[in-house]
Amino acid sequence: MSVLIRDDLVLSQAVVTADVNAPFEHVDIEQWLKTLPTHEYQRCAPGDHKAAGYTVDDDGTPMSINIEMIGTGLVIQQYRFEVATPHYCKMVSLSDVLTPGGWTTTQVIWELGMEQLQDDQLRYVNTVTSHPTEDFLKFIIASGQTFEDAAAARQQASGEHCKLETPHYARSIANFAKARAAEATA
Repeated sequence: MSVLIRDDLVLSQAVVTADVNAPFEHVDIEQWLKTLPTHEYQRCAPGDHKAAGYTVDDDGTPMSINIEMIGTGLVIQQYRFEVATPHYCKMVSLSDVLTPGGWTTTQVIWELGMEQLQDDQLRYVNTVTSHPTEDFLKFIIASGQTFEDAAAARQQASGEHCKLETPHYARSIANFAKARAAEATA
């Protein structure tokens, strides 16, 4: 089955940062994602994050599976690792969304990056961009919504969600780096 993603339309985009202290050389976002326990994922957005896991796609591409509430939608994300490095990961998902009006799909691009400001002062950058699918556009038309109204609602919900999760992600990644540093000196 082929899904047409409308990357010419932006449903929502959020870029949120959080500063933390951790040894930059021990930051490994790729490994953090691959080993993120469900309960730690839940702590990163209390009430919104439901479950996380790691698997591979049929072609062997690593995948992060995330289930979360964004606004009134239950989102099941199947993120494929498109870029995976210690300081930057780009994840792309064709996500299933259960709304009060039924199921639809969107594409979600999640970018996680850690920048070194000075010494152990770091800045985590959490970027989430969503594009509609043709299925989504048909879904909102059938429910009597315009794209502009759907995008405004998604922008608000996604923006609030990213503001909630970003500082928690930053601390979790920093704690993961500190634990790796402690293991290296043990």
